[in-house]
Amino acid sequence: QELPETVLLKFFRPENTPVPARPTPEQLSNLIKTSLHYPESFNHSFHQKSLCLVPVTLLLSNCSQAVVDVMIDLRHKPASSEALEIHGSFTWLGQTQYKLQLKGQEVYSLQLKACFVHTGVYNLGTPRVFAKLVDQVTLFETSQQNSMPALIIINNI
Repeated sequence: QELPETVLLKFFRPENTPVPARPTPEQLSNLIKTSLHYPESFNHSFHQKSLCLVPVTLLLSNCSQAVVDVMIDLRHKPASSEALEIHGSFTWLGQTQYKLQLKGQEVYSLQLKACFVHTGVYNLGTPRVFAKLVDQVTLFETSQQNSMPALIIINNI
């Protein structure tokens, strides 16, 4: 009776295990996805009250598995005067900068208030969001890609 042929198994291990690659600037600019939630139009009686306050929710989603430091800056104004002429100017009420830390895949909801003094069409998409991986030793966070304009119509009633 013949014995079955024995096959030797060989295990290979690369000599130098690859070091995890540094994330590309494009990957770093897509760590946090933002979305604004607000009414499409808002009715307000400017005759009764000169300031129109609209609640706005800024939703921040960590798209990575890593812990991310996030900085939100609401002080940003459109650079061109043309944007001001079209949409008018408004102000974010309250705190103008936020620093938070999001765990991997975490979604965070930030409650904001926009203040308007005139009727018109406004772009709420002004918050600038910066992020960096917690374990990354960099001086500056990477600016996160901004979504489309977030237009709101303020009506007088």
